Amino acid sequence: MTRVVLVAGTTATARIDGLSAAGADPDLRVHTPSADAELIEYGHLVRAPVVPVSPTGCPTPAAVTRAVRERVGFETLVVDGGLAKPTGAPTVGVGANPGRDVREPDPVPTAPGAWTAARDLGRTLPDDELVIGETIPGGTTTALAVHRALGVDAAVSSSLPENPLDLKAEVVEAAFEASDLDPGEAAYRPELAVRFVGDPVLAVVAGLTAGALESGTEVILGGGTQMLAAAALVRHAGVAAPLTIASTRYVADDADLSAVAADLDCGTIVTDPGFGDRDGPLARYADGEAKEGAGMGGALLLAERAGVLDAVGDGTLEVVERLSASHGS
Repeated sequence: MTRVVLVAGTTATARIDGLSAAGADPDLRVHTPSADAELIEYGHLVRAPVVPVSPTGCPTPAAVTRAVRERVGFETLVVDGGLAKPTGAPTVGVGANPGRDVREPDPVPTAPGAWTAARDLGRTLPDDELVIGETIPGGTTTALAVHRALGVDAAVSSSLPENPLDLKAEVVEAAFEASDLDPGEAAYRPELAVRFVGDPVLAVVAGLTAGALESGTEVILGGGTQMLAAAALVRHAGVAAPLTIASTRYVADDADLSAVAADLDCGTIVTDPGFGDRDGPLARYADGEAKEGAGMGGALLLAERAGVLDAVGDGTLEVVERLSASHGS
């Protein structure tokens, strides 16, 4: 059996202006992971007060993942990777607290414990295959910092059409200054990297992945450059089992996934849902917004396997229209 696992959490890094489009503004962005979890689980919101959209109205990738679920019928699990706001989705806790601004000293003090608990969870899940996704605004910036801490040369994508690489570089430099870490100093000490320059979701994703691989479960990391950082953490933890990253062409057009993945001995699968052939909100993906998140790349792979990839666009619009009708957004 295949299960889609969504690790949902927050980092105060996302409040830095100009870093993320995973929410209409910084005040609403903190609700995005809680809302994404509800949307994938139920197809509508329960406790979250706002539908996650970019500042220009691009719908959350969770709507795509939900549309695939309605056609493929996969089982789900939401793991609390440091949620700052309550969610109506059932969650499993592993002791992760919301991440602080990565420019502060020790921004993720719960990372080592959450990593260990997530690793134990990954070892005990009974599924044959896990597709692990994430939802955490601001996560590409912390992923970049983790890459640097491990000594991995990797670029990161962005939920914005124009990737704010200069701003990310400034934030990462400030993170290293606050942590007293030097780039590469956390090589083969992944918990150190994610604690001092990362975010709680990366700790949980990497822990889950390591535990599942160690138990013989096949793992697909459904996501973009954040999942490259998770894969790097897993490799630096000494886990060498086969691992695949499934992403969208929108990330692949923005960052070189395959070369870095190959260096980490990971396979890559890139899926194109054809949103660029459409008018309306989904066309924003092809324009460079959102690109990935909430397990979208992994879900699209499952849709392709099931022969329903061509139906995902219409299904996503159905999800978005239901949300608009019920929440007036």
